[in-house]
Amino acid sequence: MSNDLRSWFVTFPNGMIPLVENWGCDISDPHKARSQTGYVFTYGGTAISWRSTKQTLTSTSSNHAELIALYDAGRECVWLRSMINHIQQTCGLEEIKKDPTIIYEDNAACIAQIKEGYIKGDRTKHISPKFFSTHDLQKDKIIDVRQIKSSENLADLFTKSLPRSSFKQLSHKIGLRRLKDVY
Repeated sequence: MSNDLRSWFVTFPNGMIPLVENWGCDISDPHKARSQTGYVFTYGGTAISWRSTKQTLTSTSSNHAELIALYDAGRECVWLRSMINHIQQTCGLEEIKKDPTIIYEDNAACIAQIKEGYIKGDRTKHISPKFFSTHDLQKDKIIDVRQIKSSENLADLFTKSLPRSSFKQLSHKIGLRRLKDVY
């Protein structure tokens, strides 16, 4: 694997494909107790927005960390949809049907909570209600949270160290190519 980033580039396939987002979280750095959040939005099969950062809050469970990560990704999704709409209107482009942005998640408990909304139970009563605002985005059909296998989650590129084969496979899925592999 080449460390020289000048030999890598992104590709944009023909045709329009809806905005899709993968996000994830890797639980707690053992030294600082902060989880790693990562997401990648693709449009037309190519990454257009991505982020990898330590969470500013200490999460108490993997579900809590995933809810925080989804909150961050939901905010980015709203902005990206607004930006795409602005570009279409400003450039006189045909407006694409506004289907919900599909957000892939590999944590079943998180998906259940987002679908049901804020649940004040023993396991979640300490989680700030703002992190459940993603439920409103789903209810308003701005996003559609769906389950994905962990091995297919593109956001793992931004949250954990991966074996070379997984890295190559996931990098290819976000449109990243090496020049020597194409030419």
